[in-house]
Amino acid sequence: MEREGPESENPAVLAADPEWWRGAVIYQIYPRSYQDSNGDGIGDLGGIVSRLDHIASLGADAIWISPFFTSPMKDFGYDVSDYCDVDPMFGTLADFDAVVERAHDLGLRVMIDLVLSHTSDQHPWFAESRKDRTNPKADWYVWAEPKPDGTPPNNWLSVFGGSAWEWDGRREQYVLHNFLTSQPDLNLHHEPVQEALLDVARFWLKRGVDGFRLDTINFYFADKYLRDNPSLPKELRNDSIAPSVNPYNHQLHLFSKNQPENLEFLRKFRAVLNPYNAAAVGEVGDAQRGLEIMAEYTSGGDKVQMCYPFEMLQPTRLTAPMLVETFARMRAAAPDAWPCWSYSNHDTVRHVSRWHLTDAATKLYATLLVTLRGSLCLYQGEELGLPEAELQRDELQDPYGIQFWPEFKGRDGARTPMVWVTDNASGGFTSGKPWLPVKAPHLPLSVAAQTGEPASMLSHYRAALALRRAHPVLRTGAMQDISATGDVASFRRSGDGEIFCAFNLGDATTEVALPAGKWTAIGAELGSQTVGNGRVTLGPWGVCLAKRD
Repeated sequence: MEREGPESENPAVLAADPEWWRGAVIYQIYPRSYQDSNGDGIGDLGGIVSRLDHIASLGADAIWISPFFTSPMKDFGYDVSDYCDVDPMFGTLADFDAVVERAHDLGLRVMIDLVLSHTSDQHPWFAESRKDRTNPKADWYVWAEPKPDGTPPNNWLSVFGGSAWEWDGRREQYVLHNFLTSQPDLNLHHEPVQEALLDVARFWLKRGVDGFRLDTINFYFADKYLRDNPSLPKELRNDSIAPSVNPYNHQLHLFSKNQPENLEFLRKFRAVLNPYNAAAVGEVGDAQRGLEIMAEYTSGGDKVQMCYPFEMLQPTRLTAPMLVETFARMRAAAPDAWPCWSYSNHDTVRHVSRWHLTDAATKLYATLLVTLRGSLCLYQGEELGLPEAELQRDELQDPYGIQFWPEFKGRDGARTPMVWVTDNASGGFTSGKPWLPVKAPHLPLSVAAQTGEPASMLSHYRAALALRRAHPVLRTGAMQDISATGDVASFRRSGDGEIFCAFNLGDATTEVALPAGKWTAIGAELGSQTVGNGRVTLGPWGVCLAKRD
C-alpha cells in the first residue's frame, strides 16, 4: 500500500456498539447523482455533506456511499485506480473526512463501497503486473496461457457480455475480467494480494468509517484449475444478474465464482473489522444459489455480518409464496444467517417500475420491508417513490446499456440525479448541466414537494422507519410462522414483545385470522387495519400490524 491513513480526529464518535448493524436501515448514496456542490453537473462529497440532514430525518441508521475513489470511470468508480484517495471529481480526502464528521454528528454510521474483486487496468498494480511474467506483481492478477489454438483458456463469460478473458500482448497471456475488459480480476489465491486489500480496509477504518459494502463478494476467487463452467438448461436461466439477451445466463457459474477459499479470506476480513466495531455487507451476485451463499458467508459470527442476495432485486414482483420460500431456504441453509434486504439499487431498474407498482402497492412493500428479519438497504430516491427514468439512446452513459440497447437499456435509468425541488429543471441537484438528465416525471416527486404532506411517499417511509425504531423486535426479533394464503403473507416477530404482520399483496379484499390471544393494532399512520374479534379485513394492498397485549 502506498500510504497510511491518519487516525480519525472526528470528535463525534457514536456509541461503541459491535451489534449496531443488526436490523439497521442503510441508505445508499450514489455520489455522482446525489448533490452537486460546485456546478460541474456531477455529485460530490461536499454535496453529500449538505444533504445528510435529509437522511437523518428519514430515520436511517447508516449511509453506504458508492465508490468515490480515483478511477478512469469506465464503470463509474467500480474500476478503481487508487483505493486510498478520492477522485478529484468528488473532492478530496479532507472532504471525505467532513462527510464522516457530519454523519456522526447526526447519528449516522458511514459505510463505503469496496471493490476488491478487480481493479482498473490503470491501477499501478496492474501496470506492473502486465509488464512481464517475472516482476514483483506478476501474480497479482489472474493470468492464464492460451489453449494451443490461441483461444481463451476456458469458456467463462463476462457479466457484461462475451468472453471473460482479454489477450495481453506484453505477457502473451490472457487476463481474467468478470466485468469490463478494463477491469482485470485480482488473484486472491496470492497472499500478498489479500494483505494489500486488508490494508485498504485498515486505511479507511482509521479514517473513521464504520464499515463497508463489499461489491461482488462471491467473485473474489476463481477456480485455481480454471475448469470450464457447465451449461445451464434454458428453463433454469434467470436474468436477475444479467439481462436475458446476455449469454452470461447460459452457464452455471460453478468455477468462475463462489469458490470455497473465499471463506477463509472473509474470516481475515472480519478480524480486521472487529477492533473497530465495524460491519460489512456483501453483494452476492448469483441467480441460482444466492440465498445459500449469503447464509454461508454470514453464519457462524466469524465472516461478514450481512449479505444481500438478489431475491428481492429480481424482475419478478415479490409475492406471498415467494416470501415464504425465500425465508424457508435461508433457514434451511443457516438459521443464524443475517440478510440485508433491498428492493432497488444503482444496478437494477427501480422497483416501482420493475414491478409495475401503484402508490398503494409501493407503500405496502415499504411497510413489508421494515418488518422483515434482517437489515435493510434503501436506495436514494426510493423514499420518494421515483420510477425508472426513461432515457434515449444518445443520453446513455452506462457501457452495459450501450452494449445491449435497446433490448436492455442499462442502469442509467436508476442513476439519474436526486430531485430536491420542483421549481428548476435539474431538481435542485446542480446549478450546471447534470451528467444524466433529470426527467420531468421526477420533478413533482421532489423532497420539497412531498415534505409536510401526510399522504406522500416520503411521509410513509418516515413513518415506516419510525415504526421499526419504536419496536426493537422488528429490528432483531425472530421471524416465525411465515405463511402464504393466496396473496396474503403473514408472520410473527417475537423477542422483546410480539408483533403480528399480515400483508395483502393483491387487488382482492380478503379476511385474515390473528393468532390466539389479545392484540392491539399499531401502525395506523401506515394504513394498518383495526383488529376486532380476532379477525381483520384487508382491502387491496392492505396491511395489519398488531402488538400482543
